[in-house]
Amino acid sequence: MKFTTVLRRVLALWIIGLAVFSGSMCVFAQAYPTRTVRVIVPFAAGGGSDFIARQISAKLSENLGQQFVVDNRGGAGGLIGIEMTAKAPPDGYTLMIMSASFSATAAANKPAFDPINSIIPVIEIGSSPFVLMLHPSLPANNLKELIALAKGKPGQILYGSSGVGGVTHLATELMASMAKITLVHVPYKGVAPALTDLISGQIHFTFGSYSTAQGPVKSGRLRALSITGGQRHKMLPKVPTIAETLPGYDVELWFGVMAPKGTPPAVIDRLNATLNKILQDAEMKKNLDSQGMTPSGGTPAHFGERIRKDYDRWVEIVSEAKIKPE
Repeated sequence: MKFTTVLRRVLALWIIGLAVFSGSMCVFAQAYPTRTVRVIVPFAAGGGSDFIARQISAKLSENLGQQFVVDNRGGAGGLIGIEMTAKAPPDGYTLMIMSASFSATAAANKPAFDPINSIIPVIEIGSSPFVLMLHPSLPANNLKELIALAKGKPGQILYGSSGVGGVTHLATELMASMAKITLVHVPYKGVAPALTDLISGQIHFTFGSYSTAQGPVKSGRLRALSITGGQRHKMLPKVPTIAETLPGYDVELWFGVMAPKGTPPAVIDRLNATLNKILQDAEMKKNLDSQGMTPSGGTPAHFGERIRKDYDRWVEIVSEAKIKPE
């Protein structure tokens, strides 16, 4: 038998095998899910990630006909839940809903496993800026005045964060680096205790989400000095961005769905398409809007670019500020 004839037969068999495999993957994706899906949230119940996870999980259950059950696995700045996701079977039955803390935690803690390359993006759900909340006793009416105050009192202005290496910690250190000021970091085990001490005047300022800030700001207990996004927010149109004083500064709080590396592409595609549809739902838009969030959507690749960009930036800040994991 001629070599060219053998080669043609091998090629034909390969094409048939590929078609069968592609067809089986399509059938698998159409059937998915056939049982309950666990949705890991690497933080305690009641926080922003938990709120988003419960909203998204309920909608996924409605659209895909199986239960998507939230599993809160808080601790170690999110690392416990992140590691559980990374080591879960990549079969589509373990997902994770995570915030921008994902990139910050990976950059600051240098865990034994590699979160960035062992967990893959599915979709970005939404984003919003952080609000720089200031105690009214501090004589600063805008960011320029806060920077001037910090330069006049180096090492005397105290700011709180959700913990060492968390996104609010690194976002503040980025601002300090760009403004060339020295601040004192007071880490807390979450934004809530930091906010309590800020309201009582134990610290001078902190970054928090819009949903966290709106109550104390509206009541006058705190002052919204700036927001971290690249443009002013519709909920706080009179509050300037940090970028208006420090050009180029742009940090956002995002939330997204992720999965263990190796999860079948057909499953990722089905989840992505379903979630893009969910994010167009009027009720979902209303829920996100109540949190000051703008729906995102888009492809896994787009979300992956956001994660990697944040990670690379935070690695630089961690090195520059000499941040050590707890």
